[in-house]
Amino acid sequence: MNQVQFNKTKVDDTWRDTSDKDAESSDDNYRFTFLQQDVVCSIQDKAAIPKMWILLDNQSTIDMFSNPKLLTNIHDAKRSLTLYCNTGKAIITKKGDLKGYGTVWFYPEGIANIFSQGNVKKKHKVTYDSTLDEGILVLKADGTAQSFRPSKKGLFFSDVKGDVSHTFINTVDNNKTKYTIK
Repeated sequence: MNQVQFNKTKVDDTWRDTSDKDAESSDDNYRFTFLQQDVVCSIQDKAAIPKMWILLDNQSTIDMFSNPKLLTNIHDAKRSLTLYCNTGKAIITKKGDLKGYGTVWFYPEGIANIFSQGNVKKKHKVTYDSTLDEGILVLKADGTAQSFRPSKKGLFFSDVKGDVSHTFINTVDNNKTKYTIK
């Protein structure tokens, strides 16, 4: 679990010369510093997100995959997409088909396979109950569901390694074990 610490530090003239004036409190004698634990910045070329994970991201506006093994019919798109992110921008020119979902953008230099939660909910019912250990469930019209569980770092993912159809089945009997009769 991430914890936030608040440190109050006496400010002298040396600190004021190097500090951000907007970050100082209204009290000229003190400055607040926010430190967050368990945040790791990586200088690797790529993040350590397994290539067989699909992330469900509630801040993404596009579906983008980097693993060609998950896609069929990879082809040039009719138009390109300019993707802006914290590391700059990328021009994406390819698309591919994901079985059971549809067409997604393909960017082999990407760090992850990402579903936009906004796009997924246009096609399927999406449910989340934080009191159960189900994660986020994407319920499909054929009765199957795909589960996205939180990783240790809080990313909601579905590991599709060895799962050709990218789905699992929730049975009524299995769901009954989570409830009691009142």
